[in-house]
Amino acid sequence: MAFRAFIAVDLPANATLETVARELRTSGAALKLADVRGLHLTLKFLGDTDEGRVPEVMAVLRQATAGLAPFRIRLRGMGAFPGVTRMNVVWVGVRDAEPLARVAGILDEGLEALGFPREGRPWSPHATLARVKGRRNLDRVRQILQAHGDDDFGDLDVSRIVLKRSVLGPSGAEYSDVGAVDLVGP
Repeated sequence: MAFRAFIAVDLPANATLETVARELRTSGAALKLADVRGLHLTLKFLGDTDEGRVPEVMAVLRQATAGLAPFRIRLRGMGAFPGVTRMNVVWVGVRDAEPLARVAGILDEGLEALGFPREGRPWSPHATLARVKGRRNLDRVRQILQAHGDDDFGDLDVSRIVLKRSVLGPSGAEYSDVGAVDLVGP
């Protein structure tokens, strides 16, 4: 049986991000907000994945993280893809994510050998806060992004990378862990 899969770092609940999410929620814009308690930093989206492939995917994940010790990233800044004039996604930025960029590159290469397509663009460290579903009141969203564009949302210790299952439902996506690799260093 297939499930919608991706590889990510979970981000813990964050009071400052919850405040910004509340501003976005009350902006009057047509946004689909992510649950701030379930934010994650996606390293590789796999899409529909047969459950029988999980051991192979986990082997590539272990290879991609081999020798990597826990490290710290910083959640900082906000923006939109593809840009603030034409928004599809509202995001919070991630700094000091070079180790994750290396892992994402190794995953892209290793999983391509298993038949998962390579990413069409370079990996960009971010967590999605909202998806834009319409064009109304986007000026208010732009104001929020400008007000919080350089905000520091805190540090996070990365010690685990997770293969996740995503189930889409009427109230949004629900995530569960399928497998995980703890970062232990050399």
